Amino acid sequence: MEEDFPTPEKSSKVRDPYLEHAWVNIAVGLLMRNIGRARFEININDKKVQDGKVAKLFREPNPKMTCFDLWKETAAWWSIEGEAFWYFGEEYGAGIPEEIYVLNPRQMSAEINDGKVTRWIYTGSDGDTFTILPDEIVHFREWNPWNAIRGVCPLVSLAMEIEQDILAGKANTDLLKEGGIPKGLLKTDQIIRDEEADQIERRWEAKYGRGSKRKVAVIGKGTSYQPLTLSPDVMKLYDIKRWNQYTILAKYGIPPRVANIHDVRTSLSGTDTREQHAAFWKYTLIPMLENFEQIVEVQFFRRFHLKERGHFNLSMIPELQESEDEQSNRDIAEIKIGLKTINDVLRERGLPEKVWGDTWWRPVDVADVKEKKLNENSE
Repeated sequence: MEEDFPTPEKSSKVRDPYLEHAWVNIAVGLLMRNIGRARFEININDKKVQDGKVAKLFREPNPKMTCFDLWKETAAWWSIEGEAFWYFGEEYGAGIPEEIYVLNPRQMSAEINDGKVTRWIYTGSDGDTFTILPDEIVHFREWNPWNAIRGVCPLVSLAMEIEQDILAGKANTDLLKEGGIPKGLLKTDQIIRDEEADQIERRWEAKYGRGSKRKVAVIGKGTSYQPLTLSPDVMKLYDIKRWNQYTILAKYGIPPRVANIHDVRTSLSGTDTREQHAAFWKYTLIPMLENFEQIVEVQFFRRFHLKERGHFNLSMIPELQESEDEQSNRDIAEIKIGLKTINDVLRERGLPEKVWGDTWWRPVDVADVKEKKLNENSE
């Protein structure tokens, strides 16, 4: 069996962060919904292919799954467990698969001989197991320093923070439910008998109980109401939850505005919001998508010696459109002044070069200042 490695489940009381922690659930939801917006296209020689077995497979991976579902579930498991498995189905024999299923990594275990996986064992929800050969899967795996075979949960280093946050949330819930702790005291400087105390309590509940909030009263015999404030320890719970919120979002590479969080201490403008949404794509989603492309390139297209290739088309993502326009304007300006050639720009964008593209074409309305003065003097 594979070597053990630390996970939040084994180092804390948190068994399933996606289920038990709100901000983990929110972060993973943001990742998988946005990744589903990127269109995965099949190309041959940089030309999009609509027909063919491979194109059909990625358009409809199996009778119950769309291309959107395929990448959404892959990204979700990657974000929760640090790995994802594509399975080619029970009917698969050899060659290009006709179906792809996304398996639950928690139900996968490996048999290893001489440091290599000889077979995978999948345990279904009903407890039944079946064997999967390595050639029948595509394994998306995040780098794991403790186990070269499996991925690692991205939250492995945040186990303590997540547990603290859950405990703080439970403490706040208990506080809201009052937990037997009064919000105020009825104080008196007189000695009262038990029957008098019961009478005061009944009078208070009758007049200031249910349906009446935040009222102060004086009930005779010098009895007065003293409100209780929250202790500093209770107030720290809010600071803990706020810190852990930003920690989890930072781990997943999600800027606050993408998660609809606004810090009142900072200014909020349309430009700030656009920049954070664009940064979310450029520094979080695009690197993840490129990683997925490379894994599928090696474990699918090259494995089956296919002429097709797959890539995510981001041209229709609004968050990137503005930054692409700005980049185009910079490229045009640098070409005009001779800092770049046409082919320099095409190489940066991964596009085919032009035969004439290595020559700098100076704008026709640009002339040398000295030459212009000489022409004027000669006249």
